[in-house]
Amino acid sequence: MSDNPSLDILREKANKLPLRPGVYIMADKSGAVIYVGKASALKNRVSSYFYGSHEPKTELMVSKIADFDVIIANSEFEALVLENQLIKHHMPKYNIRLRDDKGHPFIRVDLSEPYPRFTVVSKRRRDDARYLGPYGGRNIAHSAINAVSKAFGLPSCSRRFPRDIGRERPCLSHHLGVCRGWCLPDTPGEEYSGAIRSAIAVFEGRAGALISEITYKMEAAAADMRFEQAAELRDRLRAVKELTKRQLVVSDALADTDVIGYFKGEPKSCFVALHYIDGKLLDKDLELFDTPIEDGGEVISGLLRQYYLRREAYPKEILVPEAPEDVAELEVLFSEAAERRVFILHPKRGEKLSMLKTAAVNAREEAERATTREEKIRGTIEWLGRAMALPPERPPVLIEAFDISNTGSEDIVASMTVFDNGKPKKSAYKRFAIKSLTTQDDYRSMSEVVTRRAKRFLDGDESWTPLPDVMLIDGGQAHATAAKNALDSLGVSLPIFGMVKDSRHRTRALVTPDGLEIGIDAYPPAFALIGTIQEETHRFAIDFHRARRSRGLKKSKLDEAPGVGETRRKALIKAFGSLEAIKAANVDELSKIVPRPAAEAVFALFNAESDASSNASSNASSNSSSEAQK
Repeated sequence: MSDNPSLDILREKANKLPLRPGVYIMADKSGAVIYVGKASALKNRVSSYFYGSHEPKTELMVSKIADFDVIIANSEFEALVLENQLIKHHMPKYNIRLRDDKGHPFIRVDLSEPYPRFTVVSKRRRDDARYLGPYGGRNIAHSAINAVSKAFGLPSCSRRFPRDIGRERPCLSHHLGVCRGWCLPDTPGEEYSGAIRSAIAVFEGRAGALISEITYKMEAAAADMRFEQAAELRDRLRAVKELTKRQLVVSDALADTDVIGYFKGEPKSCFVALHYIDGKLLDKDLELFDTPIEDGGEVISGLLRQYYLRREAYPKEILVPEAPEDVAELEVLFSEAAERRVFILHPKRGEKLSMLKTAAVNAREEAERATTREEKIRGTIEWLGRAMALPPERPPVLIEAFDISNTGSEDIVASMTVFDNGKPKKSAYKRFAIKSLTTQDDYRSMSEVVTRRAKRFLDGDESWTPLPDVMLIDGGQAHATAAKNALDSLGVSLPIFGMVKDSRHRTRALVTPDGLEIGIDAYPPAFALIGTIQEETHRFAIDFHRARRSRGLKKSKLDEAPGVGETRRKALIKAFGSLEAIKAANVDELSKIVPRPAAEAVFALFNAESDASSNASSNASSNSSSEAQK
């Protein structure tokens, strides 16, 4: 690809493309893919980028194009699938970018097993098991399993059936009445299958028939004066009704209709999916993202593909505010993935149009609210950039902050937090255990941490890329100077500021390595942001330090004895009451608690210490006598 081709060359290349469906791939001068799109007629679509005027964001993207490539497809559907694959692979900068949401697990149950269990999995697998969900997170999915298992008396223990039936007495769950006791030899296996089917009905939102069945059995039991059984069924009926309400909220895969709202704002746009079951609005899902260069039906197509293909859960029908040109291909794509028909509709009247208007209002309000926040953050960052005397084109958008935590010379650790556009980016946080020091020295500790951070970047480690716009160091001028010297030694140049605290441990100012203080209390938003960064960095360091100290406190001198692990150590402490009593015990006494080889190892450990202490005392006495004789 040419380093800097003119617009005329790109036009000429585009005009030679065929009028066939396919995918086009735009790249910048470094060869990085910056945009992937599809077209029913490649020539018309690609050449349109190089003629006429466009929206500012599209103009910016076009100005970055150094070259492009195309892949001709046999059909528009093939182009749609190929575009999805290429966007997922390259993650281009100018394509629609919804969150990479990995928090939508499924509940899996394999009904081919004699005693199936519910488990939480991250993705569907191509097998014959049933997959329920997706759910808003693993904790929510586990909570749903626990609640349903309790309602239907399903096991929550680690026993496996039929292998463990009759092997041991029932566990505590059975005695508490939350498990039917499937490990008992006289518990019918067909009842287990019925309980599993009932649980699946709740997970799938089909509890109506189940509620009617339980109600009928409860009334029949009461009529026959089987009051204990009737009470049990009454409690189960209440649990199922409560679970049904909860399940409709936590699993948005239950929706039979999704209504899509989209609002294009600046700088943020919003995508909203309202989930309806039997005509009732029960849940809302929304995503804010940078405003895309696409518009109209094209942006709706891209949003639908990203949203549904990553979730692997599809309603019966999807109502959209504008019908994409590729709506037929999308229906085929979603129907194949769902293994049933999925309809994408663009209603123009009636109740469904009202539902679309509701979704549109939600999308607009969320985008405008986010834009207000964005404007405030932008103003704060611009103010900080001016206060720090940074170039206008390099405001402190990406900030890294460092802090040291220790207790004397023990467990010296450091933290690195990352703030992107004023918000913590916790996935980029780092922790350091100081390696080069055995005594407390905050300045040398800070130097080591900053050096290690910069070296990881220079070595090309992608998880440490890019470097920040600014580094903030918890401490004063000396701390900032130590960090600057560390970077200078590696040939790395970055703005560095110390965070100076007041008597109440709040950051009152920033200070340069040269000692120039920058007051921030005159601009409350900046004062609040820097204070938040300092507190979060300090918290992260303290948490790491406490965790390391906790691990260290759990260690014992007994751990040094061969054959003594955590279980035997606890047994010895429990039997003798203290470490001193263990030291005073002989091998026979120790071997009553642990095997004799371990007892001999413990005795040898402390006996060797005693011998060493005695020898040291003896040598000291001898030296003293010699000195006295002299």
